[in-house]
Amino acid sequence: MDALTILVVLAVIVVLLFDYTNGFHDAANIVATVIASRAMLPIQAVVVVGIFEFLGPILGGTAVANTIGKFVHLGDLPPVFSLSVLLAGLSGAIAWNLITWWKGIPSSSSHALVGGLIGAVVMAVGQDHVVWGFAELLAHGRLTGVTKVVLALVLSPLVGFAAGFLLHRFVGLLFRAARPTLNRYLRRAQYVTAAALAFSHGANDAQKSMGILTLALLLGGRIEHFEIPLWVMLACATAMTLGTLSGGWRIVRTLGFAIYRVRPLHALNSQLASGGVVFAASMLGAPVSTTHVVATSIMGIGASERPRAVRWGKAREIGATWLVTIPAAALLGSVLELALSGLVH
Repeated sequence: MDALTILVVLAVIVVLLFDYTNGFHDAANIVATVIASRAMLPIQAVVVVGIFEFLGPILGGTAVANTIGKFVHLGDLPPVFSLSVLLAGLSGAIAWNLITWWKGIPSSSSHALVGGLIGAVVMAVGQDHVVWGFAELLAHGRLTGVTKVVLALVLSPLVGFAAGFLLHRFVGLLFRAARPTLNRYLRRAQYVTAAALAFSHGANDAQKSMGILTLALLLGGRIEHFEIPLWVMLACATAMTLGTLSGGWRIVRTLGFAIYRVRPLHALNSQLASGGVVFAASMLGAPVSTTHVVATSIMGIGASERPRAVRWGKAREIGATWLVTIPAAALLGSVLELALSGLVH
């Protein structure tokens, strides 16, 4: 087996490993409110979420995959070199996912992936091989490359906060005279809303791995054009689903209990708001952080009801992680690129 084939196989394994860590890291984002509101037992929540996580990337199109697969330009480099750079970036993202999971901090796998790849590419061949997209935006008003990715990642939490705030205000007025027995129906409704959020998460997050895996196949000469093969869709959907079934219970405690006390109505509204934002982004080909959309939707719901009851200290901790993830993952990606370059060359 030649060096190029070995690197392609390694790239497939590492992409699927990232997808798995993404699944167990982000599973908590979806099941946290379901469990906190006692709508489902943890095992029920994970099974429901796992099924719809699998369906999301298969039925949700490939718009996000196309965006992620084209924001770094490695096609004019030697295949072995370009694949080693890709591996370094992915490894940096995986390392950051594991660090934040261990600390129980809801960080963004999307931010980690973008940061890791940018760090590895800039360290290896300079910034000219990153599709920044600034010039395209100024000249033609078109969102491409890193500009599109970062803009989506920055704006989506703000939209999540606003969606949670407004939806909870509206639904609160709608049910202001309701009896406590309404909670029984709100818990049952979460089977639908949690499934919808899981589908949206799979449609957005697994597509990131699909895009990177397709890029690896293209760089390794296994496909001629950037087109997502069916087996790549199935493999990424399976890896993320298995990660989801593994769970991320440290982060469940943060999102379900540490930001705001979540009751059935809060949980339902958070799932509706965040699921709607993530699904809309998927249709636009915009990669977003489900972690931060869910977290900010809970903050928006709390702010609309009892702002003083929101634990803003925990919110600031999440916000700090939001700001630091891309540079931290970029640093890890660049360090790993330095380490790998000595082995490959």
